[in-house]
Amino acid sequence: MLTDALAHLLANTSFAWSRPLPEALRPTNIQWRADACDHGSILFFQRFADGLTDAEIYQRYFAGRRFAALVTNRPLDCFDQLPGVGLYVTPPNDWAEVVRRFCDVVYPLPPGAFRFIGITGTNGKTTTLKYLESILADHGRRVLSIGTLGVFLDGVRQLETGFTSPPLIELRRLLYDYRGRAEVVAMEVSSHALDQGRVAGIAFQDGGWTNFTQDHLDYHRDEESYFRAKARLIEQIQPGGRLYCTSQTVADRLAARGQTAVPVEVLKPARLPPEAIAAKPFLALSHNRANYALAHALAKSELGGGTGDEWRHLQPVPGRFDCYVHGNRTIVIDFAHTPDALDTLLGAIRAGFPGAHIATLFGCGGDRDRSKRPLMGAAVARHSDVIIVTSDNPRHESPERIIEDILIGIPEGLDPSVVVDRAQAIARLFDRLAARPASEPWVAVIAGKGHERYIDRDGHKTPYSDQEQVEANLRRLGWTSAS
Repeated sequence: MLTDALAHLLANTSFAWSRPLPEALRPTNIQWRADACDHGSILFFQRFADGLTDAEIYQRYFAGRRFAALVTNRPLDCFDQLPGVGLYVTPPNDWAEVVRRFCDVVYPLPPGAFRFIGITGTNGKTTTLKYLESILADHGRRVLSIGTLGVFLDGVRQLETGFTSPPLIELRRLLYDYRGRAEVVAMEVSSHALDQGRVAGIAFQDGGWTNFTQDHLDYHRDEESYFRAKARLIEQIQPGGRLYCTSQTVADRLAARGQTAVPVEVLKPARLPPEAIAAKPFLALSHNRANYALAHALAKSELGGGTGDEWRHLQPVPGRFDCYVHGNRTIVIDFAHTPDALDTLLGAIRAGFPGAHIATLFGCGGDRDRSKRPLMGAAVARHSDVIIVTSDNPRHESPERIIEDILIGIPEGLDPSVVVDRAQAIARLFDRLAARPASEPWVAVIAGKGHERYIDRDGHKTPYSDQEQVEANLRRLGWTSAS
């Protein structure tokens, strides 16, 4: 019985410290969310250096909750406030392995149930994943894809997890639910996932690495730790597989660290015929051609070769270079939210629309790496004729404070507009476009939100959509659009 197996694991796992499960309690399930627990749950709670005190952790996650046992990766000062439940602390480096053992009991994954492909990188993971999914599906592979946009089976959305890479218990639950319904699991693998063991025990057939630029230093603290976390993907690629990479810098850095467990193959952006660019305008961007090259190589490995003009099967990825065109006005919605992503996107637009002026509307998320904010401002300033700085998921920070950090990176004399409310900022952008002569070509970039349909502020996600705001302003001005 499952209950006996869970109790046996609790009793026989080598924990660093424990207060055993009371005899009257019988574990019946495992959970990673406290609000999903019942009286038979074993709650696995991973503690991070996130600035919260143990008292705040208790109030936010444990107070008033029911569970039979709590497993953590470090002792908590609030243990004395949890009477009558089992308490277990894993050794510092054993967290992921302990969670995996319990997952093997509750959500068993037989060898060979799926072939796994993992994609990491600072930018481009989602686009590469969706390109790979479409290529494999066109060749008859049944594909389960897991990433920022959610969970898809054969290209059909199943659910959203709220994560780029879901926690291990949730991932194993998904894999268990979809066993027998897919052959290949293609997934985005974030640095957080690799550092926290969210993909522990997953043997990837091949891996892809898009690029590496500054991001997530609020979590990883320094750039070397961030790179080291991503490099862990290589350790999980099975013998005979390889890591495909579209960044020579990443490949050189991996080589400098010593011999890698699997070969690393560097790819250049795909060279495509004019008909491909005409049919798929998003492939005019060099970074999308690099994403396509990576997806093509991963697909070719899975299919055993024989792939041809796979670009024919690609579709635009939601929130990645969504275009609305009215006369000489092109409005682009994109998820770009790092200095490198903005620099790459705007540079590609400058090259692809050489005669156009560029207007950029953007912000930066709160509760994240503050050091990238002025760098984002500088990246936008390098390429833009008009700059509007606004809010983007301030979370628990003041939007005005975030904007102040961004403005530091914008050189004096460029006179950016500041409109804190994002919907009002987009209206301001359209008014600026409407005020210019109709014969004057403009590309307006609305960056940062992409596919997201909410604003995250003060612990609440309020419905919001850049796409809806663009469409509303097109109607307001009486502009027609070919989107």
